[in-house]
Amino acid sequence: MKVKIHLDVNGYRYEEEVDPWRTLLELLREDLELTGTKEGCGMGECGACTVLLDGRPVKSCIPLAVQANGRKVTTIEGVEGPDGTLHPIQQAFIDYGAIQCGFCTPGMVLTAKALLEENPTPTEREVRRAISGNLCRCTGYQKIVEAILACGERDRKS
Repeated sequence: MKVKIHLDVNGYRYEEEVDPWRTLLELLREDLELTGTKEGCGMGECGACTVLLDGRPVKSCIPLAVQANGRKVTTIEGVEGPDGTLHPIQQAFIDYGAIQCGFCTPGMVLTAKALLEENPTPTEREVRRAISGNLCRCTGYQKIVEAILACGERDRKS
């Protein structure tokens, strides 16, 4: 039996009927066609599926869609500005060469966004701790860390 849920995704209100065992990731990718959220391991280990749930990073392959009822979800598609301008963290990832294959990038960007909203000027250690649940096979993390720190530096200078 399907369950009716209401949720806000990237500023849009949705009413969906979902099977109670479907994950938030499945709802986002399959029903809402928000494919920027990547499925990696399916076990909450890699962080590729990270989204923000009420502003906090969550690996969307773990919670059930019904657990998002009445909540606010932000996917990578909801990070850019309304006019299509990149969010500063997205631009920093480009500027610092923090993107290679791009598979981990949506989860990394959302994790970084949450960190910077909570702590606009994190230390390198705080950045590394925040992204520790997001795996990257390409960059070795240094450029990702530099990009996130650069956004914090911009905030310090303004």
